[in-house]
Amino acid sequence: ATKAFREASEQEPASGTLLNLGLTEWRRGRAGLAILAWEQVRWIDPFNSQAKANLDYAREFTGVEAPDLTWYERASTWLPVNAWTWTAGAALWLAIGLAVLPGVLRWRRANWQQGLAALSFAAFLLSLPAHVGVVTRTRIGFVLQKDAPLRLTPTAEAEAQVKLNAGEPARAGRVRGDYILVRTTHGQGWIERSQFGKICAK
Repeated sequence: ATKAFREASEQEPASGTLLNLGLTEWRRGRAGLAILAWEQVRWIDPFNSQAKANLDYAREFTGVEAPDLTWYERASTWLPVNAWTWTAGAALWLAIGLAVLPGVLRWRRANWQQGLAALSFAAFLLSLPAHVGVVTRTRIGFVLQKDAPLRLTPTAEAEAQVKLNAGEPARAGRVRGDYILVRTTHGQGWIERSQFGKICAK
């Protein structure tokens, strides 16, 4: 079942498929992969209450924390990531249309048109921090395996600063070979790419 759900989620990510993938991974005792799958559900559908409940239970059971988000990253979770693009685009074009078309078509400018144009432009500006939040959240990922070593350098022989728990959040940085530089609550170090999964794979 896990293999089928994983293949389906790779072909076409969907909240239902990822939710079931997380359940099968959890039952197999792979908490890191389960938490990643449920976080990806919330990335697609931030209103999915079942994924939120599963994440709350998993984190209470394993003792790992949720990612620490900035204010603009929290704002970006209010809507699905694609909705912010549509909102900003619609608001900007509506504002431009209401500001330009009356002059081009020689219509009399009404107060409601100017007010709606100003409101639309304000909506566009207010959506910009959320867009920044979406971009920075793509660097968030989760440790996939229990006791994954956080190394000082990107080599197998490097000393491990600490061993990370499965499901622990981190922010990805640059990649070097089979290792990726991450920043966690324990500090910064290198982790094997196979032991780390980003919330947004693309």
